[in-house]
Amino acid sequence: MALDTTLRLLSKASGLTVVDIATAIPRAGVSTVNAWLRGEKLPGKDQVDALARTFGVPAGALLSELASTLDPARTKGEHDLLAAYRSLNTRQQGALLEVARSMQPSRKPAR
Repeated sequence: MALDTTLRLLSKASGLTVVDIATAIPRAGVSTVNAWLRGEKLPGKDQVDALARTFGVPAGALLSELASTLDPARTKGEHDLLAAYRSLNTRQQGALLEVARSMQPSRKPAR
């Protein structure tokens, strides 16, 4: 799940407003927190640590998606494909995987 989505869910679950979050995070005003929640900006390391403390979750829970989003080994197409896959329901994901597997070149058996 994208960092902005995670932050919105944590905010809703914890009952914290944008003002509450901004007050708890160093060097983050309301406009910055709003930008994080809209996915327009990313928090810095210290801010991620503060967000994790604010919501009572490990920083890794916030960073796992962020790290995969910023993975330089993935092409834009791979990022787009992953985002599309994550937006599907379980049945659709299974169907997409079947299509992808059917497109792989067949491997010759080892001798």
